[in-house]
Amino acid sequence: MKKKTVYIWMGTIAALTIVLFTVIYFFHLQNDAVKVASNIKGGKPNLSNYIQGDMDNPLNKPMDATKIGQWVYVTDTNHQQVQVFDISGAFIFKFGKKGTGEGEFLFPYGITGDKKGNIYVADLYNNRISIFDSKGKFVKYFTNDENKADFLQSPAGLRIFNNHLWVTDIKLGKVFEYSLTGKKLLEVSTAANKDDLLNAPNAVALDDEKNIYVSDSGNQRIVVFKKNGEYVRVINGSKNNKGDTKFVNPRGVGVEPDGTLLMVDNMTHYVYGFNQKGEQVFQIGGIGSDKGQFYLPNGLFVDNNGEVFVTDTVNQRIAVYN
Repeated sequence: MKKKTVYIWMGTIAALTIVLFTVIYFFHLQNDAVKVASNIKGGKPNLSNYIQGDMDNPLNKPMDATKIGQWVYVTDTNHQQVQVFDISGAFIFKFGKKGTGEGEFLFPYGITGDKKGNIYVADLYNNRISIFDSKGKFVKYFTNDENKADFLQSPAGLRIFNNHLWVTDIKLGKVFEYSLTGKKLLEVSTAANKDDLLNAPNAVALDDEKNIYVSDSGNQRIVVFKKNGEYVRVINGSKNNKGDTKFVNPRGVGVEPDGTLLMVDNMTHYVYGFNQKGEQVFQIGGIGSDKGQFYLPNGLFVDNNGEVFVTDTVNQRIAVYN
């Protein structure tokens, strides 16, 4: 009788062990599936901190930002200057002043940097792009292959990708790709057909496959192109992107390392996330000045680590997400 009881207990323990391992196996399987799904769809970024400047150097209408090394460069547009911070938000220095001369601005807008640490600033009203070293010393104007500094009419968005400079020109309604020596490599002005013109393109971003994303602000949409400028699709937030747009003045765009497209919608005060099919996967923000809210956000930059910087113009701050 005792031996029979022992066998029963041994069988029970064996059965419980099998059940336990089965539960653990399916738990890990499900957890891995969640991770894969997260990588495919893109997870909602988490608010880390704000960059606001200090009492003596408050931002006034920050329009765009970029991170070069460990420093964050912000176009402080109403002060006609660029302010520089560390990632915690501590003020480092500033450069530029109001004017039309070398190193001066009227409306500093887009900002980007190259691998040497040089900073490129688009001046919307002076119709040119100025280049500075990492400490803010003026180096030269960016010129085209005819050595002209004023070859653009209203340069806005700037991004450097694979040592090529991408520029949006609001008045011309075009997006340009240039070598860093000023040679024009690509010009994009239409979407689906020759009559489907870009209208006030504001910002540009590229993904790892060199797909091009343009915020076509005047047409209230994002336009996606292949690396050669061939039209791919429109993203406007409607079902299957076939209906009326839900965007109102789309501005900054950026692509996270997992391929998630981020877009600032200026007048709805949201940042939207889209998967690689153009389907919305999340939104963050909403109008206000509380934590996690925006008031007329404009620029968006994603660094190589997936940190996201959003310029919040009326709230006079940069929201940092990771």
